Amino acid sequence: MARQQLLLMSAFTAMVLFAVVTIPADVRHALSSHQPLSWAVAVVVYAVLAARRRFPVGTVAVAVIGSVVLMADGLAYPLTLPAVFYALYSIALGSGQGRTLAVGVAVKATLLTASLITHPGITGFVVLLWAALAVTTGFAARSHHAYVAEADERARRAEQDREHEANRRVAAERLRIARELHDAIGHHVALINVQAGALAYLLDDEDRSQARESVAHIQRASEEALEDLRLTVGLLREPGTESAQPAEPAPGLDQLEELIYSFAGAGLRVTREVTGQTRPLPKAVELTAYRVIQESLTNTRKHADCDTAVVRLGYAPGALRLTVEDAGEAVTHRPEGHGIVGMRERVAALGGRLSAGPRPEGGYRVVAELPLRAGGIEGS
Repeated sequence: MARQQLLLMSAFTAMVLFAVVTIPADVRHALSSHQPLSWAVAVVVYAVLAARRRFPVGTVAVAVIGSVVLMADGLAYPLTLPAVFYALYSIALGSGQGRTLAVGVAVKATLLTASLITHPGITGFVVLLWAALAVTTGFAARSHHAYVAEADERARRAEQDREHEANRRVAAERLRIARELHDAIGHHVALINVQAGALAYLLDDEDRSQARESVAHIQRASEEALEDLRLTVGLLREPGTESAQPAEPAPGLDQLEELIYSFAGAGLRVTREVTGQTRPLPKAVELTAYRVIQESLTNTRKHADCDTAVVRLGYAPGALRLTVEDAGEAVTHRPEGHGIVGMRERVAALGGRLSAGPRPEGGYRVVAELPLRAGGIEGS
């Protein structure tokens, strides 16, 4: 851009010098000879120049014809030449390259021929040089304007991309927080709801020992829900949300026994079956597997009319396959709310697959396959 500005400045300076050196002589000649033709033609050409935007080619043609007439009348550098150069500059600035070249070649050929006929010698080549310079200057100015417009457009697109990326990151973070709140706190609240219902039934039967046990489960589940809520809110209050780490480790399969025990207290007996060689998994896989099992068992306790469920973990060389099944009454539809949607999003984020639906023999089944190399998480 600096080179283009330098070219424009040099061309403008050269044209000014040309006008200062050459035009005054012909002006003095016109004044001394009292040629009305020179002034009449100049007035017409410069008047027509005002219409250059609507009729650029016509304006150039009038300026060239007027210059040729004045050359034939004896002026080597007619008063209308600056109008010719300016009209050529305007065409190069506002028209396409093909049109500019066609007009420029025709004008240069006409001026050179007329000058060589009327004033043989170097005069024609000087006129040709300045005509070429006018076209070149117009091209340079057009390129400069296009460069500035392109730079502005790139800056605008970059700003839009940054805004879209920021919005995308905010939306992704909101989804992540929603999943965490639903999976962690929703699980405990569901257990509280179940225990509260059982407590109301036991109080009606005056079974105080089981009522006290239900109260204990409610208290424990509510304490865990409050603790999970405190950790989640604490993350939201961190000044650097991208680098903030949880105050406690994220849950994983090593805490599966505690999860199963919490459901046992709510009246759901869960059996765990493991196939393959048990081994440490990437943290992202551990957390996703834990949340899928937690949500599936919560749905079983809420929606299935049964008190047993099975959790199967299959350790394969490149993936972890987990299945959660219950033997409730045969259903054709179980509500697919935020929980199942959250499970699908968690599994899809790792490049895995999840299916959930009723079993042909009755009950409900959730199957998830979590690859261990998705996104380079192997061994992380």
